[in-house]
Amino acid sequence: MIIGGAEDKLGRRTILREFVSASGGSGARIAVIPTASSLGPEVVEVYDALFRRLGAADVAAVRPESREEAHDLVLVKALADATGIFMTGGNQLKLSAIISGTPLGDAIVAAHEAGTVVGGTSAGASIQSSHMVAFGVGGVTPKQRMTQVAAGLGLLRSSVIDQHFDQRNRYGRLLMIVSQSPQLLGIGVDEDTAAVIEHVPDEHGDHEILRVLGRGAVTIFDPSRIVTNAYEAKRSSPMLASGVVLHVLPQGSAFDLTSRTLVAQEPMRDPLDADELLEAGHDLRQMARDIAAGDASPSTLRRRLARKKGPGSDVEQDQNSDGASS
Repeated sequence: MIIGGAEDKLGRRTILREFVSASGGSGARIAVIPTASSLGPEVVEVYDALFRRLGAADVAAVRPESREEAHDLVLVKALADATGIFMTGGNQLKLSAIISGTPLGDAIVAAHEAGTVVGGTSAGASIQSSHMVAFGVGGVTPKQRMTQVAAGLGLLRSSVIDQHFDQRNRYGRLLMIVSQSPQLLGIGVDEDTAAVIEHVPDEHGDHEILRVLGRGAVTIFDPSRIVTNAYEAKRSSPMLASGVVLHVLPQGSAFDLTSRTLVAQEPMRDPLDADELLEAGHDLRQMARDIAAGDASPSTLRRRLARKKGPGSDVEQDQNSDGASS
């Protein structure tokens, strides 16, 4: 679960609720990794309270503050025993510098491959891809050197993830990265929004399917056919990025990361619309029967329909306005 940051913690808590449910619900054992955060124990206390309130059985802090501590086998075992691993926000470069390439980092990858749910918000989202935004400035136009890239954990291969995407105007820097590395899929996740990725097997093999949850959107840049001048753009000059395929995915959308195609969804129907269509169909069938029987004039049918709908209906008002009677 890749969360764009600022997930709802006070209202319906849709995303965090989904994380606990996917981690086992009432049997969930969640390990919180707050290494990226500059806050003290309070950051763990917040998520401990939230996850327990949402039904988790146990919440444990796993907080290495150096690469040496990331070799601690006690911390490594805590991840092996977890059904869900959650990485908080903060400084993603700090998170990568401390855990990537250590036994703890390897334990996160191993847990993911074994089926443990791995979630992260903000910095904890960025580190899940193979390539990670280390730092950089915002802006719409891709410019040379506007951001730097570091290695991520690689839970999501051949990709780069950016967070707080729309809120901090990070379109340009993600475009810059995919222009320089067109083999990567660029994924930008808005705040209070999650890209939930599942491995779905079919007759052609295993596919990674991304589903969107939350109030924002997930933006995907596919640079497979890009035309760019990234190799010759000077210093901080604007870069050419033509032919990038853009996908903006709101809640309920699904995208096949393996084939890089949108997954068709069933059309959503409003229950109120469905009720109105059902009632209208019934009225039309009744009117057809009455006309076929020849026992009523149109004005009589209008009055009958108005009585069924009750006082103040549009049909009754139309009838009163033309003064018709029979």
